[in-house]
Amino acid sequence: MDRIQEYLHIAIDKIVFFAPRIIGAAFVLWIGFKIIKRILKLIEAALKRMNISDTMRPFLTSIISVLLKIAILFIVISILGADLSGFVAILAAISFAIGLSLQGSLGNFASGILIMFLKPYQVTDWIEVDDKFGKVQEIGIFNTTVKTPGNKILMIPNSKITDDVVTNYSREGVIRLEITVTMPYSEDFPKIKKIIEDTLEPIDKILDTPIPEIGIENFDSHSVSIAVRPYVKPDDFWDVTFIAHQEIKRAFSEHHIKVAYSEGVELGSIGV
Repeated sequence: MDRIQEYLHIAIDKIVFFAPRIIGAAFVLWIGFKIIKRILKLIEAALKRMNISDTMRPFLTSIISVLLKIAILFIVISILGADLSGFVAILAAISFAIGLSLQGSLGNFASGILIMFLKPYQVTDWIEVDDKFGKVQEIGIFNTTVKTPGNKILMIPNSKITDDVVTNYSREGVIRLEITVTMPYSEDFPKIKKIIEDTLEPIDKILDTPIPEIGIENFDSHSVSIAVRPYVKPDDFWDVTFIAHQEIKRAFSEHHIKVAYSEGVELGSIGV
């Protein structure tokens, strides 16, 4: 009987000691999850205002949710009086091992976060990275999907983008075509310039402002290189490039403008 009373006293002491802790831990767990739910709603709304893609938003909110819940669990365990030092050491070792094995993926993920906040480009922008040119289809967690004018899908790692030079052709809303044509030295440049201007004017996708730039770019051994620089919207880049080349060739043919061939060299007079 004495032994039973002793066990009963021990049990009562334990209950009196742990009951407030258990109640406190349960309350912290309950209120903590409520607060986390409210915080996640605020974060989701903030990410939408920042125009974060539909792919990135759930991923980021889920990561934040897991981290906050782990923090709450640590607080609850500490309230219960458990020693967390061993668990923290094990968790640190596991995190270190995972970090080493996923070093490249973590680099792409970190670069994806940078791209998301710095916004060097957005979906539907025309960009060029490492001589790869195309239209951004999706900004993913680990890579960016780009569609080339030839309908090829490029999966570019985000770390490659942040480590390299990115050319955004859509940021300003217009893009300048880089067209080069040649004329013989014997021909007059003002005449050629007028022909090109008259040829570009009917092409409706070429913008009136900025005004197309036409000028002598270089003097080659056989001919004079002329730079033709009209401005278009980014989505019209390739269409206008092909049309402009075609129409300039047609105009040169109609005006009997000659060109030099590399098979031979012919000396002639220099026009104005």
